[in-house]
Amino acid sequence: MPHQWPSDTVFREVTLEVEERTCPKCQSPRTIESSRVRCFFTCEGPVRLTLQLCRCSNRDCTEHPTLVSPEAELKMAMPYWVLGWDVVCWLGHRRFTRHWSVPQIRQELVDRFAIPVSDDTVTEYARRYQQMVSARQHDPDEFRKTYQGVSGLVLAIDGLQPEKGHETLYVVREIGQKRVWFATALLSGNAAELRKVFLRAQEMAKQLGVPVRCWISDKQEALVRGIAGVFAGVPHRYCDNHFVRDLAKPMLEADSNAKVQMRKKVRGLRKIEQAVEAQLKAACAVDAQAVGATSVTAAEAQVVLDFSAAVRGILNDNRGGPLHPPGERMAEALIEVRDAIVQNPEAKKGGPRPST
Repeated sequence: MPHQWPSDTVFREVTLEVEERTCPKCQSPRTIESSRVRCFFTCEGPVRLTLQLCRCSNRDCTEHPTLVSPEAELKMAMPYWVLGWDVVCWLGHRRFTRHWSVPQIRQELVDRFAIPVSDDTVTEYARRYQQMVSARQHDPDEFRKTYQGVSGLVLAIDGLQPEKGHETLYVVREIGQKRVWFATALLSGNAAELRKVFLRAQEMAKQLGVPVRCWISDKQEALVRGIAGVFAGVPHRYCDNHFVRDLAKPMLEADSNAKVQMRKKVRGLRKIEQAVEAQLKAACAVDAQAVGATSVTAAEAQVVLDFSAAVRGILNDNRGGPLHPPGERMAEALIEVRDAIVQNPEAKKGGPRPST
């Protein structure tokens, strides 16, 4: 559905004409036949673009029925887009580089550029941005240009499987230029299926004319056999992260058990929240004479709810590798919360932390 522009929208008027005014087929002049108007958002405000459409003046020419649009239009916005290139690039950078959420991007578009669009629109243009970046990454000329002057390639492969029984996404990266070469989903991770992945990587390396110096993986048996079969004689190194994880398995098991014991001790968060919410609701129901006490009660209740939310986040945090395991992170965070809870009564202060 086309964007509905409010009647009071102030547009910046831009008119474009066809640069090549001679028909390439018969060399007859092109004449302006009609015009087309389209509107879209830019970072500098809404634009109303008037496009002068041309046609070959020679009626006997095969190009005569074709209307030609100004080439410069595509430098401002793609056909049928409601967002200009500058807005799309801004949106894509926030989504995929800064990892902003869709609602956050939508709100920032309104606040910063006065561009009112829906969450669905933000999602759709983020998808288009991702497609264009992917197409550029796979452009052969751009691909070769990236590896000009490179003497050797270091390739890495890793498999990502969301759950057992699901497809495994195998990603091949080149470490030197920090570039993802390709990714493919496989239902089976046997040597025969993985061989196709390595053959594709071999073909890409041949296109570059650069030898593969080393492979890096977690050294699963199928990966070892696949690399040895396609890249005979190429060294195969153990991934540092997987090596440390395998080495630390006994410690990580103990860490996991420690997390279970800590979760058993830290219980009853929901009951505390419900009790505080009930007290707060009762305080808000008193008459106007108790208004002064109500504000203090609300502040104290908010402190309790904030602490409860912090503890819940700590209990659900599973991040951290073998060098800083999740259980250790959990223990450190819970100690900080405990110290903060003890500190507040000692200071005889309540209410939220003052803003700085």
